[in-house]
Amino acid sequence: MFTILMTGANGFLGSALLNELSQRHHVVTLTRNGLPDGENQTHYQGSFADSNDLSVLDSHKVDAVVHLAAVTGGCSEADGLRVNVEGTHALMRYLIDRGCRKFVNASSIAVVGLQSVAFRPLQLPIPDGHPCLDRDGYGLSKYLMEEVTRYLHRQNPEIDVVNLRLAAVYPDETPPPKIRPGKISEWALAQLTQLSRSQALEAFTRAVEAPRRPGVRILNAVSRQSWCEGPLAAILESWWGKDYSMGDFSSEAEIGQPAIFESEAIEREIDFIARG
Repeated sequence: MFTILMTGANGFLGSALLNELSQRHHVVTLTRNGLPDGENQTHYQGSFADSNDLSVLDSHKVDAVVHLAAVTGGCSEADGLRVNVEGTHALMRYLIDRGCRKFVNASSIAVVGLQSVAFRPLQLPIPDGHPCLDRDGYGLSKYLMEEVTRYLHRQNPEIDVVNLRLAAVYPDETPPPKIRPGKISEWALAQLTQLSRSQALEAFTRAVEAPRRPGVRILNAVSRQSWCEGPLAAILESWWGKDYSMGDFSSEAEIGQPAIFESEAIEREIDFIARG
Protein backbone atom coordinates (compact mmCIF):
# COMPACT_ATOMS: atom_id res chain seq x y z
CA MET A 1 0.00 0.00 0.00
CA PHE A 2 1.36 3.40 -1.04
CA THR A 3 0.59 6.77 0.46
CA ILE A 4 -0.62 8.86 -2.46
CA LEU A 5 -1.24 12.59 -2.28
CA MET A 6 -4.01 13.89 -4.51
CA THR A 7 -4.94 17.43 -5.43
CA GLY A 8 -8.22 18.17 -7.14
CA ALA A 9 -9.86 15.25 -5.33
CA ASN A 10 -13.29 16.90 -5.23
CA GLY A 11 -13.45 17.47 -8.99
CA PHE A 12 -15.22 15.52 -11.72
CA LEU A 13 -12.28 13.20 -12.35
CA GLY A 14 -10.64 13.50 -8.95
CA SER A 15 -13.62 12.25 -6.94
CA ALA A 16 -13.75 9.04 -8.97
CA LEU A 17 -9.98 8.58 -8.82
CA LEU A 18 -10.03 9.08 -5.05
CA ASN A 19 -12.52 6.25 -4.63
CA GLU A 20 -10.54 3.99 -6.97
CA LEU A 21 -7.11 4.53 -5.43
CA SER A 22 -8.27 4.36 -1.81
CA GLN A 23 -9.36 0.76 -2.37
CA ARG A 24 -5.65 -0.18 -2.51
CA HIS A 25 -3.72 2.76 -1.06
CA HIS A 26 -3.83 5.38 1.65
CA VAL A 27 -4.86 8.58 -0.14
CA VAL A 28 -4.15 11.99 1.37
CA THR A 29 -5.83 14.99 -0.23
CA LEU A 30 -5.41 18.74 -0.06
CA THR A 31 -8.41 20.66 -1.37
CA ARG A 32 -9.74 24.18 -0.92
CA ASN A 33 -13.03 23.04 0.59
CA GLY A 34 -11.90 19.92 2.41
CA LEU A 35 -13.52 16.48 2.38
CA PRO A 36 -14.79 14.13 5.11
CA ASP A 37 -12.30 11.41 6.06
CA GLY A 38 -13.05 7.90 4.84
CA GLU A 39 -11.50 4.46 4.80
CA ASN A 40 -7.88 4.79 3.66
CA GLN A 41 -8.52 8.51 3.14
CA THR A 42 -7.12 11.49 5.03
CA HIS A 43 -8.22 14.95 3.94
CA TYR A 44 -6.89 18.43 4.56
CA GLN A 45 -8.19 21.84 3.60
CA GLY A 46 -5.81 24.24 1.92
CA SER A 47 -4.05 25.34 -1.25
CA PHE A 48 -1.29 23.33 -2.90
CA ALA A 49 0.30 26.63 -3.92
CA ASP A 50 0.64 27.90 -0.31
CA SER A 51 3.69 26.79 1.67
CA ASN A 52 1.87 27.28 4.97
CA ASP A 53 -0.99 25.04 3.83
CA LEU A 54 1.42 22.40 2.56
CA SER A 55 2.91 22.09 6.04
CA VAL A 56 -0.18 20.12 7.16
CA LEU A 57 1.30 17.24 5.17
CA ASP A 58 4.54 17.19 7.17
CA SER A 59 3.53 14.09 9.13
CA HIS A 60 2.96 11.98 5.99
CA LYS A 61 5.60 10.12 4.01
CA VAL A 62 4.20 10.56 0.52
CA ASP A 63 5.21 7.88 -1.98
CA ALA A 64 3.50 9.31 -5.05
CA VAL A 65 1.44 12.31 -6.15
CA VAL A 66 -1.50 12.69 -8.51
CA HIS A 67 -1.77 16.40 -9.22
CA LEU A 68 -5.14 17.20 -10.84
CA ALA A 69 -5.96 20.61 -9.39
CA ALA A 70 -5.60 23.56 -11.74
CA VAL A 71 -7.36 26.52 -13.22
CA THR A 72 -8.76 25.28 -16.50
CA GLY A 73 -9.44 26.47 -20.02
CA GLY A 74 -10.80 29.98 -20.22
CA CYS A 75 -8.76 31.13 -17.22
CA SER A 76 -6.92 34.42 -17.30
CA GLU A 77 -3.27 34.37 -18.29
CA ALA A 78 -2.31 35.60 -14.81
CA ASP A 79 -4.31 32.91 -12.99
CA GLY A 80 -2.92 30.19 -15.26
CA LEU A 81 0.67 31.20 -14.55
CA ARG A 82 0.09 31.68 -10.83
CA VAL A 83 -1.76 28.42 -10.16
CA ASN A 84 -0.71 25.99 -12.86
CA VAL A 85 2.95 26.99 -13.04
CA GLU A 86 3.98 28.59 -9.75
CA GLY A 87 1.60 26.38 -7.75
CA THR A 88 2.89 23.16 -9.31
CA HIS A 89 6.45 24.28 -8.65
CA ALA A 90 5.63 24.93 -4.98
CA LEU A 91 3.92 21.56 -4.59
CA MET A 92 6.65 19.52 -6.26
CA ARG A 93 9.46 21.38 -4.51
CA TYR A 94 7.88 20.75 -1.11
CA LEU A 95 7.44 17.03 -1.82
CA ILE A 96 10.82 16.46 -3.45
CA ASP A 97 12.48 18.04 -0.42
CA ARG A 98 10.63 15.49 1.73
CA GLY A 99 11.61 12.44 -0.27
CA CYS A 100 8.75 11.94 -2.75
CA ARG A 101 10.03 10.58 -6.05
CA LYS A 102 6.95 9.90 -8.19
CA PHE A 103 4.62 12.49 -9.72
CA VAL A 104 1.69 12.15 -12.11
CA ASN A 105 0.46 15.54 -13.31
CA ALA A 106 -2.61 16.47 -15.31
CA SER A 107 -1.43 18.41 -18.32
CA SER A 108 -3.67 19.00 -21.32
CA ILE A 109 -3.80 18.59 -25.08
CA ALA A 110 -4.52 22.35 -25.00
CA VAL A 111 -0.75 22.79 -24.64
CA VAL A 112 -0.50 22.80 -28.41
CA GLY A 113 -2.73 25.87 -28.69
CA LEU A 114 -5.96 24.27 -29.91
CA GLN A 115 -8.21 26.73 -28.06
CA SER A 116 -7.71 29.29 -30.82
CA VAL A 117 -9.44 29.10 -34.21
CA ALA A 118 -6.10 30.26 -35.65
CA PHE A 119 -4.26 27.12 -34.46
CA ARG A 120 -2.80 24.86 -37.12
CA PRO A 121 -0.86 21.73 -36.11
CA LEU A 122 2.66 21.38 -37.46
CA GLN A 123 2.00 17.74 -38.30
CA LEU A 124 -0.70 15.12 -38.17
CA PRO A 125 -1.27 13.10 -36.15
CA ILE A 126 -0.16 15.52 -33.43
CA PRO A 127 2.79 14.03 -31.49
CA ASP A 128 3.22 13.98 -27.73
CA GLY A 129 6.01 16.54 -27.98
CA HIS A 130 4.24 19.01 -30.28
CA PRO A 131 5.45 22.50 -29.33
CA CYS A 132 3.27 25.04 -27.59
CA LEU A 133 1.61 27.41 -30.06
CA ASP A 134 -0.91 28.75 -27.57
CA ARG A 135 -2.30 32.28 -27.84
CA ASP A 136 -4.73 32.29 -24.92
CA GLY A 137 -2.80 31.61 -21.71
CA TYR A 138 -4.18 28.28 -20.54
CA GLY A 139 -2.17 26.11 -22.93
CA LEU A 140 0.93 28.15 -22.15
CA SER A 141 0.44 27.58 -18.41
CA LYS A 142 0.29 23.81 -18.92
CA TYR A 143 3.34 23.88 -21.18
CA LEU A 144 5.31 25.87 -18.60
CA MET A 145 4.15 23.41 -15.94
CA GLU A 146 5.73 20.64 -18.02
CA GLU A 147 8.91 22.71 -18.29
CA VAL A 148 8.95 23.13 -14.50
CA THR A 149 8.94 19.33 -14.16
CA ARG A 150 11.89 19.07 -16.56
CA TYR A 151 13.75 21.69 -14.54
CA LEU A 152 13.11 19.88 -11.28
CA HIS A 153 14.19 16.59 -12.83
CA ARG A 154 17.49 18.13 -13.93
CA GLN A 155 18.07 19.02 -10.30
CA ASN A 156 16.73 15.68 -9.01
CA PRO A 157 17.40 13.04 -11.70
CA GLU A 158 15.96 10.27 -9.52
CA ILE A 159 12.37 11.54 -9.73
CA ASP A 160 9.78 9.96 -12.02
CA VAL A 161 7.36 12.44 -13.61
CA VAL A 162 4.49 11.55 -15.93
CA ASN A 163 2.69 14.54 -17.47
CA LEU A 164 -0.54 13.31 -19.06
CA ARG A 165 -1.74 15.62 -21.83
CA LEU A 166 -5.36 14.85 -21.11
CA ALA A 167 -8.10 14.95 -23.74
CA ALA A 168 -11.57 16.33 -23.06
CA VAL A 169 -13.32 14.09 -20.52
CA TYR A 170 -17.05 13.33 -20.56
CA PRO A 171 -19.40 11.41 -18.22
CA ASP A 172 -19.68 7.78 -19.35
CA GLU A 173 -23.46 7.92 -19.18
CA THR A 174 -23.83 11.06 -21.36
CA PRO A 175 -21.35 11.10 -24.24
CA PRO A 176 -21.32 14.31 -26.30
CA PRO A 177 -22.50 14.40 -29.93
CA LYS A 178 -19.91 13.37 -32.47
CA ILE A 179 -18.32 16.06 -34.64
CA ARG A 180 -19.32 16.68 -38.26
CA PRO A 181 -17.84 18.92 -40.94
CA GLY A 182 -18.57 22.61 -40.48
CA LYS A 183 -17.10 25.92 -39.46
CA ILE A 184 -14.23 25.71 -36.98
CA SER A 185 -14.80 27.14 -33.49
CA GLU A 186 -12.74 27.60 -30.33
CA TRP A 187 -11.78 24.25 -28.77
CA ALA A 188 -12.97 22.43 -31.92
CA LEU A 189 -9.94 20.17 -31.99
CA ALA A 190 -10.50 19.21 -28.35
CA GLN A 191 -14.00 18.06 -29.24
CA LEU A 192 -12.43 15.60 -31.70
CA THR A 193 -10.41 14.03 -28.89
CA GLN A 194 -12.73 12.72 -26.18
CA LEU A 195 -12.19 10.31 -23.29
CA SER A 196 -14.84 8.90 -21.00
CA ARG A 197 -14.24 9.47 -17.31
CA SER A 198 -13.65 5.74 -16.79
CA GLN A 199 -10.93 5.80 -19.46
CA ALA A 200 -9.25 8.84 -17.94
CA LEU A 201 -9.47 7.13 -14.56
CA GLU A 202 -7.65 4.11 -15.97
CA ALA A 203 -4.89 6.27 -17.45
CA PHE A 204 -4.13 8.01 -14.15
CA THR A 205 -4.38 4.78 -12.17
CA ARG A 206 -1.95 2.98 -14.47
CA ALA A 207 0.46 5.91 -14.38
CA VAL A 208 0.59 6.25 -10.60
CA GLU A 209 0.74 2.51 -9.91
CA ALA A 210 3.44 1.80 -12.51
CA PRO A 211 6.91 1.06 -11.11
CA ARG A 212 8.99 4.17 -10.60
CA ARG A 213 11.30 4.94 -13.50
CA PRO A 214 13.37 8.13 -13.28
CA GLY A 215 12.71 10.62 -16.04
CA VAL A 216 10.08 12.99 -17.39
CA ARG A 217 7.49 11.59 -19.79
CA ILE A 218 4.92 13.69 -21.65
CA LEU A 219 2.13 11.48 -22.94
CA ASN A 220 -0.99 12.23 -24.96
CA ALA A 221 -3.85 10.68 -22.96
CA VAL A 222 -6.18 10.33 -25.91
CA SER A 223 -8.33 7.80 -27.70
CA ARG A 224 -7.19 5.74 -30.67
CA GLN A 225 -10.14 7.09 -32.63
CA SER A 226 -11.38 10.60 -33.29
CA TRP A 227 -14.81 11.57 -31.96
CA CYS A 228 -16.55 12.19 -35.26
CA GLU A 229 -19.10 10.93 -37.73
CA GLY A 230 -17.88 10.03 -41.19
CA PRO A 231 -14.37 10.59 -42.53
CA LEU A 232 -12.07 12.64 -40.35
CA ALA A 233 -10.52 14.09 -43.52
CA ALA A 234 -13.83 15.76 -44.37
CA ILE A 235 -13.86 17.58 -41.04
CA LEU A 236 -10.26 18.74 -41.32
CA GLU A 237 -10.83 19.96 -44.87
CA SER A 238 -13.91 21.91 -43.76
CA TRP A 239 -11.74 23.65 -41.15
CA TRP A 240 -8.37 24.08 -42.82
CA GLY A 241 -8.66 23.14 -46.49
CA LYS A 242 -6.91 20.30 -48.27
CA ASP A 243 -3.45 21.47 -47.20
CA TYR A 244 -4.01 19.98 -43.76
CA SER A 245 -5.40 16.64 -44.90
CA MET A 246 -2.11 14.77 -45.00
CA GLY A 247 -0.89 11.24 -44.57
CA ASP A 248 -3.59 8.90 -43.29
CA PHE A 249 -6.03 11.82 -43.26
CA SER A 250 -5.83 12.63 -46.96
CA SER A 251 -7.90 9.95 -48.69
CA GLU A 252 -11.29 11.11 -49.91
CA ALA A 253 -12.43 7.49 -49.65
CA GLU A 254 -11.54 7.30 -45.96
CA ILE A 255 -14.38 5.99 -43.83
CA GLY A 256 -12.57 5.52 -40.52
CA GLN A 257 -11.85 7.94 -37.67
CA PRO A 258 -8.10 7.75 -36.98
CA ALA A 259 -6.82 9.60 -33.93
CA ILE A 260 -5.76 13.17 -34.57
CA PHE A 261 -3.27 12.89 -31.68
CA GLU A 262 -0.61 10.18 -31.45
CA SER A 263 -1.19 7.62 -28.72
CA GLU A 264 1.62 5.11 -29.23
CA ALA A 265 3.74 6.46 -26.38
CA ILE A 266 1.09 6.10 -23.69
CA GLU A 267 0.36 2.57 -24.93
CA ARG A 268 4.04 1.72 -24.71
CA GLU A 269 4.81 3.48 -21.43
CA ILE A 270 1.82 2.57 -19.21
CA ASP A 271 -0.09 0.04 -21.35
CA PHE A 272 -3.07 2.34 -21.75
CA ILE A 273 -5.31 2.00 -24.80
CA ALA A 274 -8.51 4.05 -25.07
CA ARG A 275 -11.00 3.46 -27.84
CA GLY A 276 -13.55 6.05 -28.92
